[in-house]
Amino acid sequence: MPILHLDIHFGCAMFAKARVLQLIVLCSTPLLLAPPSANCAYPDKPIRFIVPFPPGGGTDILARMVANELNKSLGWQFVFDNRPGAAGNIGLDLAAKAAPDGYTIVIGQTSNLAVNPSLYAKLPYDSVRDFAPVSLVSSMPIALMVWAKSPYSKLSELIEAARSKPAELTLASTGNGTIGHLSGELLQRAANVKFIHVPYKGAAVAFPDLLGGRITLFQASVETALPQVNAGTIRVLAVTSAQRVAALKNVPTVAEAGYKGVEASTWFGFLVPARTPATIVARLSDETARVLSRPDMRERLASSGEQITPGPEAFAALIKTDIAKWSKIVREAGIKPM
Repeated sequence: MPILHLDIHFGCAMFAKARVLQLIVLCSTPLLLAPPSANCAYPDKPIRFIVPFPPGGGTDILARMVANELNKSLGWQFVFDNRPGAAGNIGLDLAAKAAPDGYTIVIGQTSNLAVNPSLYAKLPYDSVRDFAPVSLVSSMPIALMVWAKSPYSKLSELIEAARSKPAELTLASTGNGTIGHLSGELLQRAANVKFIHVPYKGAAVAFPDLLGGRITLFQASVETALPQVNAGTIRVLAVTSAQRVAALKNVPTVAEAGYKGVEASTWFGFLVPARTPATIVARLSDETARVLSRPDMRERLASSGEQITPGPEAFAALIKTDIAKWSKIVREAGIKPM
């Protein structure tokens, strides 16, 4: 009886092992035969999308526009998490500390990634070390705009007036350390003139003073300028891109107007926390690039800015280049946060 008992257990054990091996083979076979794209279940749950600014603003609209296209083409689900405050630093910090599993994306821009590192003494994140760039999604140059009733119809006329009235004409921006402000510093260096900088807390506050003739020049994104251009209330003297903007094809670049070295843009891009698996970063980058390469999306984005180069490598290089570029301007001009 004891021998029989042992044989039964031995037989059961052998059967169990054989069954386990059979299950391993059966479960493995579909994976071996399936194409590589079928191996990846990512994403199998909603992705949190952090926007470091309030809902309804330009950054939020852009993020939702691209996410909506990813949802329509791939079925990916996104949960938006707007975290405004501290010039975008709060949202970036939250993303930097998130789990690097591909389920947190953040939209960053020139100000919080490339300018804030030199504008703020202590940032809770490192723009290069703490993020893995996914793709640049938009790049908008700055428009140099004056009131439609301004006596200046060319940038050269404005510069000559500034030379004849040192530190009397005003140059407004949407705030200290914004790209409008910094590109204004570049312009003053290139033209060897001096304006009085007037920082506003947003374009909505600045436009009444521009249209009332109380400020001379306002520098903000082309996207911000277009509604006023279409309404006939302002005149754009130049744009800070390397090439002319499609929506303002008759407006010269600052370089064409005779002043070199004033190229500047407000760019936006998607990032994930550092140490996110490279395969997930590549998937996000490829799918974002596929959306951005569609003719309708190219036309929509190019109408108010420059053509962009999607992909993590180009975006990572741009962040590093602009950190170096703007830190020099911030330091030399002694710019401080508002």
